[in-house]
Amino acid sequence: MLMSNRERGESYLSRSQARFTLSLAYTLLCCLSLASVCSSQTKTQTTHTPNIATDARYAELRTNGFNLLYNLDYDAARTHFKELQRLYPEHPAGAQFLAACLVVETLNRSRRLQTSLYNDDDFYTGEEDKPDPAIVREFRALTKQAETLAAARVKANPKDAEALYFLGAAKALRAAFGVGVERRFTAALGDGRGAVEAHRDVVKLDPTYTDAELTIGMYDYVIGDLPLFLKATASLDGFRGSKRRGLATLERVVKEGKWAQDDARVLLVALYRREGRPADAVPLARELAARYERNYVFKLELADALIAQAAMEQLTNKIDAATHEREAFAVFDKLLAATPNAKRGARTNMPLDLVRFKYAEGLSAGNRHDAAAAEFLRVANLPDAEPDLATHTRLRSAQSLDLAGKRDEAITLYKTVLARPNAYGAHARAERGLRQPFKDERKRTPGERKASGEEK
Repeated sequence: MLMSNRERGESYLSRSQARFTLSLAYTLLCCLSLASVCSSQTKTQTTHTPNIATDARYAELRTNGFNLLYNLDYDAARTHFKELQRLYPEHPAGAQFLAACLVVETLNRSRRLQTSLYNDDDFYTGEEDKPDPAIVREFRALTKQAETLAAARVKANPKDAEALYFLGAAKALRAAFGVGVERRFTAALGDGRGAVEAHRDVVKLDPTYTDAELTIGMYDYVIGDLPLFLKATASLDGFRGSKRRGLATLERVVKEGKWAQDDARVLLVALYRREGRPADAVPLARELAARYERNYVFKLELADALIAQAAMEQLTNKIDAATHEREAFAVFDKLLAATPNAKRGARTNMPLDLVRFKYAEGLSAGNRHDAAAAEFLRVANLPDAEPDLATHTRLRSAQSLDLAGKRDEAITLYKTVLARPNAYGAHARAERGLRQPFKDERKRTPGERKASGEEK
């Protein structure tokens, strides 16, 4: 049955708002749920709450804990956050940070830390996931504790900007978990909007609270990206949205934020690529990759941005395109060379299947379809490949074979995909692949196509 215009509009709106929540989720993975604490932001604290703005021990635990989390060392990060919770039992920071740590670890285990996965509409299709009930219980208990402590402070003093920030961050963290872990998109939208509302109130109380503008800037961008006839439905209190203003807000957080600067960099890497500006994404991704050397995700983001830049330069400057492509594959090669260290007991949270998957995506972007098909299939056959990713890589291998003109081999793999549990809409795409050969229309984002002259 064909969809009506209204149904198509609602479907688009749902996906677009889900993208907002997912982007918000990824930010949280990198510590959006921090409190932006400085003297001007804690002057309204209640008297029974310790002044952590000037507490050196709090700053040490918070800074070291999140450096460890950024480097994906979960156990060590948790040790810091538990100590923070012990020292400041009436403050929401300890529970909030522990919940954020749990989200990051869970998403890393399921190979969902890489932002390019969230740019694919098919991520939003299919049934909800059913994560480990023990993880769900732990997450809900931690976020409930953080929200309860923050709400108590707001009730005692409605002008406590720091407490209100934590209250919004708790809602945002629930949205992150709902989308990234459970894939419950509709249920997460309310929490995402609630986070934006709370953080807008924070900025009203304290205009210098720049970190709170992170969610506001992201929401501004997403609403600005909607078609005109949907803006009224998605607007928040008459807030119509603007992509340009949203990007400018995130850029201001990079320059003026206290704790959320790297969160804003992560978002801008993804949004610059969406806008057809990979050359602006590359330096930010390079900075993140250099600062957090043990975080493989930032290195994959850098390689993705370099490949996108090379794809655009193929039209105008093949020499630069080749240079950036070589750099991207050098990133992949270095990551792959490091994986044997895990067998010697070195601390690592880098999944080989995801790194090889991104390597194969790079080959595909360079139109090396035979090599990409073989690499995708190699990922699928890894003994410890994550099941959903293994399904997805079989689909991508089949699509690459279609692009290489090997239709019979592609059909065999499409049937293999249909014999496996569905993942990210793989069954629907495999069925389409059986009906007709795959044509790669996702090669570039709308912004990239416009920038390259393919779209006016």
